[in-house]
Amino acid sequence: MRLRAGQRLRRNADFGSVRERGRRLDCGAFLLTWAPRPGSAPAAAARVGVVASRAAVGNAVQRNRAKRRLRALYRKHQSLVPPGLDLILTARAALLRLEFAEVEQRFTAACQKLAPNPAE
Repeated sequence: MRLRAGQRLRRNADFGSVRERGRRLDCGAFLLTWAPRPGSAPAAAARVGVVASRAAVGNAVQRNRAKRRLRALYRKHQSLVPPGLDLILTARAALLRLEFAEVEQRFTAACQKLAPNPAE
């Protein structure tokens, strides 16, 4: 099952906005950055963007594999992500060395910590 267009971050401005305003959580194998979506209804579906750089992950095959793993994690556990949030999942090299179950456990633990910032 693919992520619909409304479930993905696609514009550079959206990525920049989440990086600028968002909070970060280091999960070892990946970095999770999130921010409430400005100007959206609180019940709006969460959106996700997946990033894997050549410097952090490796060649094209490794980057694509890392992104596939992160997208699969998000699809499987998207119900754990509160609505109205924008997420960026940034892959690291450790993502490819760990078992999928370990990465999945880290993702679900990280999702428990997601909450919109009450100051906004």
